[in-house]
Amino acid sequence: MMIEKNTKAYLAWAAVSLIWGTTYLAIKIGVNDLPPLLFAGLRWGIAGPVFIGILLINKQTLPQIKDYKHLAVIGILLLGITNALVVIAEIWLPSGLTALLLSTMPLFIVLIEFILSGAGFINIKIISGLFLCLLGVVIIFMDDLHALTEGENLSGILLLLLANISWAIGSHYSKRVKVNSHPLMAAAFQMTFAGILQIIAGVILGEVSKFSFTHDSLIAFLYLLIIASILGYGSYIYAISHLPVSFVTTYAYINPVIALMLGWFVLNEEINLIISMSAVIILLGVWLVRIGTINTYQK
Repeated sequence: MMIEKNTKAYLAWAAVSLIWGTTYLAIKIGVNDLPPLLFAGLRWGIAGPVFIGILLINKQTLPQIKDYKHLAVIGILLLGITNALVVIAEIWLPSGLTALLLSTMPLFIVLIEFILSGAGFINIKIISGLFLCLLGVVIIFMDDLHALTEGENLSGILLLLLANISWAIGSHYSKRVKVNSHPLMAAAFQMTFAGILQIIAGVILGEVSKFSFTHDSLIAFLYLLIIASILGYGSYIYAISHLPVSFVTTYAYINPVIALMLGWFVLNEEINLIISMSAVIILLGVWLVRIGTINTYQK
């Protein structure tokens, strides 16, 4: 009975697992031709208002005035900063490797939660998971450790590190504030605020004169706008509103596998034994951290 009741929620989770695994390929194709901040900003800046319009047509109400500041903070941290950093990082890093490094996101959520609230404690499963994730990242560059310090690789990795931190802080903040709005309406406004920030940044940095669609970048943009933004992010918000967060975040194990395969199939990005081993080790580490976190909060 419960499964039937939550069928839509499980379908939403499945959509997130699939769709967000494909976004890395679309972003990589887009940044080959378009400046990153306007590419990202226009995606959210269009998707957010369109989503708001659809929800208003379906009789959903706008958030209360006092909630807009919270929606702005959450949107800027979760989408504005995080997504901008990921898009810029993919200028230098392969799409599959980007997804694999971002799969460590749950680790940062645990650490930020521990640092900012002191909730729970770091148990042996969490420590083991952290170690495995670090080991997996090191193994990726084992045959070419100096690549870690090369300008472009290092810049991309540092940006993804900051992206993980921004998402973790945004997740912590979103758990601490109460927004009296339908989850999908809240998501739509988060998209809008994120898009505004990215567009302003892109204009200030002089990206307008460089913005010109090619055939491939237009398809990538429309895919991210319609499928990844409206359907994907909306599905994520719907899923976490109806299913345990610990279950919904398992999408983090599926996304990098899809991204690695698509990067290899479409863009001829390398998948070798080292990368495959690293993927297994990192995802095992993320799983251990999730289990350790669940055990901690159940005590």
